[in-house]
Amino acid sequence: MPFFNTLMNATEADRSELFQIPQLQAGARGEISLETYIAFLTEAYHHVKHTVPLLMACGSRLPQNPRWMLDAITEYIDEEKGHEEWILNDIAACCAHSNSATDAEAVRHGQPRPATELMVAYAYYTIERINPVAFFGMVLVLEGTSIELATKAADAIQKDLSLPNTAFSYLTSHGALDIEHMSFYEGLMNKIDDEQTQQQIIHCARMMYRLYGDIFRSLPIDNGASS
Repeated sequence: MPFFNTLMNATEADRSELFQIPQLQAGARGEISLETYIAFLTEAYHHVKHTVPLLMACGSRLPQNPRWMLDAITEYIDEEKGHEEWILNDIAACCAHSNSATDAEAVRHGQPRPATELMVAYAYYTIERINPVAFFGMVLVLEGTSIELATKAADAIQKDLSLPNTAFSYLTSHGALDIEHMSFYEGLMNKIDDEQTQQQIIHCARMMYRLYGDIFRSLPIDNGASS
């Protein structure tokens, strides 16, 4: 069986548990308040801003051969640069539309919730202490979740909160973008034939489903704009 299929099978229960989180389900239905949406964007900013540094840390620890892995890291970096600024723009658009007290620059210089800080810290730990290639377990979790939920959630939240398109550049772009990324990811995973590395990727993915889920669990839960 190709390793990508093995990875998906091994993490199926973890993925299902993530999708059952009440805050995540409410977001997919558009049944969240503006406060919760901004809280989600805030935590997204605080982990997305580490994406390129994490990829760079991963690349710096890879051997020169096989070259295809380094080339893949380079491609990911090119794709991911600046996405954290999209999130701050979305927050600014939300604030301008609703006269919210939240400020995008305050988010930039603020601190994440503990759940976000722990997920990011575990990603660096995996790269530095376990195996840099195991980081691709985190890639599966973040991109796979975007494919399943991002565009659907953006449409539902926008309809319920009557926010402008400019408040959803992060979610709408990642829904479509990550579909393309997943095809690339599948091919990349199927080139990995070292059994220990495969198991480390699976372990990282399972941990990340739990840690990423904790970010959603930490968000305020409410009954949306209609309450």
